[in-house]
Amino acid sequence: MHVELKNVNKTFGNFQASKDICFGIEKGKLVALLGPSGSGKTTILRMIAGLESADSGEICIDGKEVNNLPPAHRGVGFVFQNYALFRYMNVYDNIAFGLDVKKEPRKKIKERVHELLKLTELEGLEKRFPNELSGGQKQRVAFARAIAPEPELLLLDEPFAAIDAKVRKELRQWLRDMIHKVEITSIFVTHDQDEAVEVADQIIVTNKGRIEQSGTPYEIYKRPKTAFVSEFVGEPVVVRDFERLRGFDKADFDYAIVRPEFVEAFKNDNIHFKDIIPYAQRGVIKDIMFRGNHLELKIDVNGTELITHRSMERRAVTIGEEMNVVIYRIYAIRNKESVLMENSDLTALDPRGKRREKYLYSDGGYFVG
Repeated sequence: MHVELKNVNKTFGNFQASKDICFGIEKGKLVALLGPSGSGKTTILRMIAGLESADSGEICIDGKEVNNLPPAHRGVGFVFQNYALFRYMNVYDNIAFGLDVKKEPRKKIKERVHELLKLTELEGLEKRFPNELSGGQKQRVAFARAIAPEPELLLLDEPFAAIDAKVRKELRQWLRDMIHKVEITSIFVTHDQDEAVEVADQIIVTNKGRIEQSGTPYEIYKRPKTAFVSEFVGEPVVVRDFERLRGFDKADFDYAIVRPEFVEAFKNDNIHFKDIIPYAQRGVIKDIMFRGNHLELKIDVNGTELITHRSMERRAVTIGEEMNVVIYRIYAIRNKESVLMENSDLTALDPRGKRREKYLYSDGGYFVG
């Protein structure tokens, strides 16, 4: 592993910010530390950078323990949330800063800065000062400055937090492309699950100073292992009495998480769903919210309110309208463990002795037909 943390702990007074943190990152990977505020993700980042000292455990970069090395000797580049550009320096000098500190030859500095100006699409802006740049341009300067000395590891603390939504979306793909192009192992902190899923090769979910789960974005989203991950990722609805939902037995589970994509609402005249009408429950639309490219429906099913999404291309529906509702699957929670539970009506044998699994994808999606 290019970066490895082994049983790392950190306490601030009586507050334990990191508890037995263990993970490894392969060289060249882009990894997201994802979690809510106060979950310990920034503390992990700062300990790797050397801006905080671990109370115990080992932090290794490129096979070498760096616990006792100062930040300047760890081979780490850092992009701060607020960019931290030097306001009295122009773009060229900001990017060149780390190379100047290393006392690199002027010719090498010039070549490297111009290489990065081209890479980050900042050519022609080298004489501008930070107050003359947009938020996206400032972020690109901060990125170029961090990678100019060719660090072993790049750390980014909420890199898109200070940028407006439209530019933030554009920069996500830009950052992913840049990091894969320069092949620098990178870790970024975020509380935005969409950001983590879209950008990262690997996601490490943190909660209350611990690591809840580590995996690919697909694994984190589709196969949450704990109650926390099930509730933090996606658009969860907590259902306590989920035995009210047809096709599910509560057994010894505590409660369930139902995501909008697990719920389908349709009318009797929809021929695509005619085969599963016998397994549907009646639901009443309680609220309709316009979400731009789709509608979000809040539906009462036997006293339980669920959320589902509806395409703008389907026929219009109204509040108070009755619908057929099928819940394809849920995450059932027991002792903080998350278990994917399929609707038993749709996985049972039909009257012809055939399984109804044509309504289910094993990876967590579904279709009808």
